[in-house]
Amino acid sequence: MQESRLFKIVYYLLEKGQATAPELAKAFEVSVRTIYRDIDALSAAGIPVYTEAGRTGGIHLMKHFVLNKAILSEEEKQEILTALQSVNTAGKFSSKTLQKLSGIFQLNSDEWLEVDFSRWGSKETDNSKFDLLKSAVIHRQCIRIKYAGSNGDITERVVQPLKLSYKSMAWYLKAYCTEKQAVRIFKLNRILSLEMLPEHFERRSFEQTDVHTEQICHKIVLCFPRNMAYRVYDEFDNTQVKQTENGDLIVSVEMPEDEWLIAFLLSFGTQMHIIEPTYLKEILADQAEKIYKKYKS
Repeated sequence: MQESRLFKIVYYLLEKGQATAPELAKAFEVSVRTIYRDIDALSAAGIPVYTEAGRTGGIHLMKHFVLNKAILSEEEKQEILTALQSVNTAGKFSSKTLQKLSGIFQLNSDEWLEVDFSRWGSKETDNSKFDLLKSAVIHRQCIRIKYAGSNGDITERVVQPLKLSYKSMAWYLKAYCTEKQAVRIFKLNRILSLEMLPEHFERRSFEQTDVHTEQICHKIVLCFPRNMAYRVYDEFDNTQVKQTENGDLIVSVEMPEDEWLIAFLLSFGTQMHIIEPTYLKEILADQAEKIYKKYKS
């Protein structure tokens, strides 16, 4: 948060010419003491900022000062604008910031990239959920969620959101669960509702684990006919796929063995053959038979 505020202070001074410490404190909702610490930090970083006493005094930047664009390459500046453009699609991120940075970088922020976090048919709900979670993480604000677990139970929990994570075509929330007294991972699509709470929390350190590390993964080898290439490359990385001489696609992947996996494999119907582990064949056959009997009757 301090880094963001330091940039905003510099831009504020560039725009206004000068400002008093109380004025900056009010603008950024911090104490006057914090503003003076920020000014010291800016000065230590080489920004020519200084204070002037007297009735007409205040905090100034040296005349003709501009943000040094040379510290970033053209590619790095474009990467920053691209990243901000993608985040802008998720919520209430101000497009004015993009325009200001474009002016500072002297680059045209062409909106060639569009990112939509929603599923088909649920744009407003999904994007609103993402925006609320983003705000809760940034402002360290507790939330109450109703969550559909992998065991089928729907529970209500109060959590401290720590980070949003994207993995394997899905978004996850890493959060400290006050009930379990531990960091837990929640799939955003399974968060049925959420409520922002007035309580805030201190940022805590947590182990930077992968979203799937809580589950034991096993090697699974699958075979698909060539006409399923569109689906194979939708679901699996190119490095996990090998093509045989007759055009079949062999997929080798590490995945957790759970109910989701069985449903996932069944979604391929007859257009998939399990090579290993062989016991999955029996499990799928049993599930397919249950489906057949259910709809046959």
